[in-house]
Amino acid sequence: MKLPSTLLVACAMLFNLNVGARELPPITPVAHVDLPRFMGDWYVIATIPTRFEKHAYDAVEVYTLKPDGHVATSFHFRDGSFDGERKDIHSTGFVKPGSGNAVWGVQVFWPLKAQYIVAWLKDDYSQVIVARDARDYMWVMARTPTIAQADYDALLARVRALGYPMDKVRKVPQQEPAARSGR
Repeated sequence: MKLPSTLLVACAMLFNLNVGARELPPITPVAHVDLPRFMGDWYVIATIPTRFEKHAYDAVEVYTLKPDGHVATSFHFRDGSFDGERKDIHSTGFVKPGSGNAVWGVQVFWPLKAQYIVAWLKDDYSQVIVARDARDYMWVMARTPTIAQADYDALLARVRALGYPMDKVRKVPQQEPAARSGR
């Protein structure tokens, strides 16, 4: 039986055994996430990207709380440039009971769920770091497409403190919303 290449990539992503990450303690999630407040648009400022988003521009993650308590996620970006092909990835977030809404399993392909940890969240819900215990992928996101350099530097210092390899971090090119087309 031949599996679709996207399914094989997802399997590899979920079961990646990063040797260095096994030596690090699990990432501690924030104590609580107010899910309704967390919903909405999050611009990806920096990432250790998955294969799908290695060349993303104008990357935005959109969260919508569903009546059943799950989170509909839509990830939109331009591939390779601001004028590149628009890509959309849809998934569902399943909030882990007892986690203060800070740990999810995100399912792009059934039956696999990728770990999603809200590792740091600014008090005003304007910036967030989403991490994984494997230290293979990470997302720094904000409610605005750009942030002050001091904020960016502080967020990357937090990412470094979590044990991530900083040479793999990619700053995601972002335009102001008015410059975006077809979003």
